[in-house]
Amino acid sequence: MSDRAERCVPDSLIDDYARDGAIVVRQLFTVEEIELLREGIDANIASPSPRSIVASRPDDPGWFMEDFCNWQDNAAYRRFIEETALAGAAARLMRSRQVRLFHDHMLVKEPGTAQRTAWHQDQPYYNVDGRQNISFWIPVDPVPQEWTLEFVAGSHAGPWLMPRTFMTAEARWFPAGSLEEVPDVEADRPAYQILRWAIEPGDAVAFHMLTLHGAAGVQGTQRRRVFSVRLLGDDMVHAPRPWKTSPDFGGLSEELPAGSPMDHPLFPLLG
Repeated sequence: MSDRAERCVPDSLIDDYARDGAIVVRQLFTVEEIELLREGIDANIASPSPRSIVASRPDDPGWFMEDFCNWQDNAAYRRFIEETALAGAAARLMRSRQVRLFHDHMLVKEPGTAQRTAWHQDQPYYNVDGRQNISFWIPVDPVPQEWTLEFVAGSHAGPWLMPRTFMTAEARWFPAGSLEEVPDVEADRPAYQILRWAIEPGDAVAFHMLTLHGAAGVQGTQRRRVFSVRLLGDDMVHAPRPWKTSPDFGGLSEELPAGSPMDHPLFPLLG
């Protein structure tokens, strides 16, 4: 697995990640590994956890479902996280000695889903601080550019932007006015360097938790099933919030003091 990670993540790609905050890693996973992941996603759809949400509106002609933190109960997810080149690729891209699992996140947009994934950064929704982090966005279906994930290059350099609910645009996390608002990228797309890639099963998009990103709905007849894995590197520490984070780790602040490494069974070391 370390050989595959080194082959798929050359030094030039590590430099691109540091500069842009988002890259695509081609064919990081084998056909068999993607089939394992597909089985895990389908099992998750058939039996969602209590943490699952429907992220599309009732009048949407499609359907957008998300679920979180299922690696302990979904054997396919656990095997995929622990037995593929995922951790090796993450270590190289983060330039980190160790790689710790933060959480898994399953996202499915069925054909005809109109609901966009609004432009946002991930880290303001979380209970962690630090710079060495990475998210992998791993589709098990082909994804054309029209409905792939998009990124504003270099936005991971900051600042932090206001996290809001996607459906109602409420500021449930940081108090309104305490952070800059997310810019209206769609209103002036030529003003930004927007990165996006067509994806085939086996490819993975990797991005920093502060990289501004969003995605369109899904048209035509093709589903878009995606497994996303958030990983933490050497400098990431616990940052308890006085509000419910997304995902929520209730009671964690009683076990991990603020500023401490994420050394807890919920966040196992992968490498």
